[in-house]
Amino acid sequence: MHELLEPIEMGKADRLTIEAGRSGMELMEKAGLAVANAASRMTTYERRIVVLAGPGNNGGDAFVAARHLVRRGHVVDLFLLGAPETLKGDAREAYNGLGFVAVPMEQAFGPLQELGPYDLIIDGLFGAGLDRPLEGAALAIAEAINDSQAKVLAIDLPSGLDGRTGQVLGAAVKADATVTFFRAKPGHYIYPGRGLCGALTIAQIGIHETVFPEVAVAAYLNTPELWRAKLPRPSEDGHKYDRGHLVVYSGSVFQTGAARLAAMSGQRVGAGLTTVVAPPDAARIHAAHFSSIMVRSVEGHKALQSLLSDSRINSFVIGPAAGTEAQTRSAVELVASLNRHLVLDADAISVFEGATKALASALQGSSGSCVMTPHMGEFSRLFPDLAHDKKLSKLDQARTASAMIGATVVLKGPDTVIAAPDGRVALNSNGSPWLATGGSGDVLAGIVGGLLAQGVAEFEAAAMAVWLHGAAAQSAGAMLVPEDLIAHLPRAYAQAFEAL
Repeated sequence: MHELLEPIEMGKADRLTIEAGRSGMELMEKAGLAVANAASRMTTYERRIVVLAGPGNNGGDAFVAARHLVRRGHVVDLFLLGAPETLKGDAREAYNGLGFVAVPMEQAFGPLQELGPYDLIIDGLFGAGLDRPLEGAALAIAEAINDSQAKVLAIDLPSGLDGRTGQVLGAAVKADATVTFFRAKPGHYIYPGRGLCGALTIAQIGIHETVFPEVAVAAYLNTPELWRAKLPRPSEDGHKYDRGHLVVYSGSVFQTGAARLAAMSGQRVGAGLTTVVAPPDAARIHAAHFSSIMVRSVEGHKALQSLLSDSRINSFVIGPAAGTEAQTRSAVELVASLNRHLVLDADAISVFEGATKALASALQGSSGSCVMTPHMGEFSRLFPDLAHDKKLSKLDQARTASAMIGATVVLKGPDTVIAAPDGRVALNSNGSPWLATGGSGDVLAGIVGGLLAQGVAEFEAAAMAVWLHGAAAQSAGAMLVPEDLIAHLPRAYAQAFEAL
């Protein structure tokens, strides 16, 4: 399972490993070797490398990397931010073992403003230890790195990037590749950080898995390993009612397409029965499109309540083009009161703007599970304080909102976050920029609903759905439209079992 550790917990993992008998210098030696190996793959012996070392342990890793590269025959220049005599602990020991000296950056400020002679720059300035914006010489060097034509390899994190939030602390290095250690950090996968890290390598440096009982796991990378064992598969002696009955709530006559996308994707991922409920004029439009998906003409609160008297209907998607009128809010509250599994998307979220407590009360009074799938605009309508708090990472925003509302929150984007009320968080990384098209979110909502109908728990259903959605997009390729995602879901499902 791919755990993501926030920097503070990574520091604790280091400390516990050292307390268990490994020296800090041993960890630094392995870290520096991993960086040297990555650097050797990025350049050749006749090309010049510049190593930029900071005053802390990130700089210590850089010293070790520089030593290995020189011994291999690479041409290496080493510059240190600060004076060698200020170095402490393992970083000081790594510097003493170099066999050559580093030039203080302050003395070489002019030459470092133009890094053109170098083929590869190794950024060992700060890594995860930085908690304030770059300034002074460090800022100037970061800007010079970004202005150069050289390839850039970052140690742990590109300098200036917050490993917890993925946000830039004033300015940050843009790397072609990053080597981090033991576990990735949220900032490696949350934008804009994800776009600054380049190709990510996670090197194992001797920190043992046994530290995890004492180290809080902040989040997981959303991969099939996290939930593969719970992927639904029909039993050989089963029938359609074993696989649940999904209902999708439709908007008005000129707003029917979104509900169809949700219904077709929910059916595709295995819901045993799928029904679209719609006002009478919209129901006729749906009936003209569907063969195996049922259509029910439903108008008003009582008609919907009557439909839901069938206890076999266990999953309900509402929101795609549903409209933001009072009837949408009423439908959400009714379905929640009848203890059905519920997926809230789009209009079903926006209609509760300014009424977050009312929605939380409705959901927390239900024995059914609920998954909400907002993009950041919809999220900000329901949770304005969280959305505008720049101190919170996207993981923090989703996790806090989930606990407040009592539902699993899927905060969508190129770095979609799935957060459960119990604190579990998964960060997705297999999306595609082609998903930024109208209707792809409707497909996602339907996938979640189809999985909930089959009895998958809400956090796992949401995580599965987001990954399958991304895998289908990758399979469909460039210029996809939402209908393509539905067609490629079987391949994505198969990949979930194949993925290592």
